[in-house]
Amino acid sequence: MSQSSYDHVIQQSIPGYASLARLSVALLAASPLASVPDARVLVAGCGTGAELLEARLQRPDWQLTALDPSAEMLSVARDRLAASSLSQEPLTWCQTTVEALAAEGRFDGALSVLVLQSLPDDGSKLVFLTALARALRPGGQLVLVDLMRPERSPLQAQVEAAWLGYQRASGLEGTPEALAGLSQALHPIGVARLTALVTAAGFGDPAPIFQALDFEGFLLQRRA
Repeated sequence: MSQSSYDHVIQQSIPGYASLARLSVALLAASPLASVPDARVLVAGCGTGAELLEARLQRPDWQLTALDPSAEMLSVARDRLAASSLSQEPLTWCQTTVEALAAEGRFDGALSVLVLQSLPDDGSKLVFLTALARALRPGGQLVLVDLMRPERSPLQAQVEAAWLGYQRASGLEGTPEALAGLSQALHPIGVARLTALVTAAGFGDPAPIFQALDFEGFLLQRRA
């Protein structure tokens, strides 16, 4: 799938997606460590490069590391930045996972948008979050955006129906079953579970910064 078609599908699926990269970068840019000139920032799961492009617009001085296990995604992100008029330096490309990245205390901040949701809660989520915490300097912050599974609510069925309605109204084609299948490979968790995981990983309590239907964003800070 091309960058344009991938981004188009995601925008049709997630309310507010077009603003997520801008919001995420702005939040991190206001943090104590990443606000300084030439801060080192990790984009974990850079995908098609939306956060990278926005980081170049808002903070061209950041020393960015773009990480993704998919060679195809890295190629798309690299081409996207090359096609822009924005500088790609200093920018490091890494085809690997956060867990395999040897980066103890290297980064002043990190972004992880729509990545954790793809990992099962069988220890994989905790390993991922722990690796992110270790990659940050003490006091470094992480912007995390993910599909969440809200705690029990009698209105949850209506929220799920609204998501399908939003997708159809946005022009995303398919039967209700096919649209619902878009989330079958994902592993959302609730806020209580997320709080337990990030605490165990080395972060403080998550501060909410975004919500649209079941998609939520949080600001996390590595404990000293």
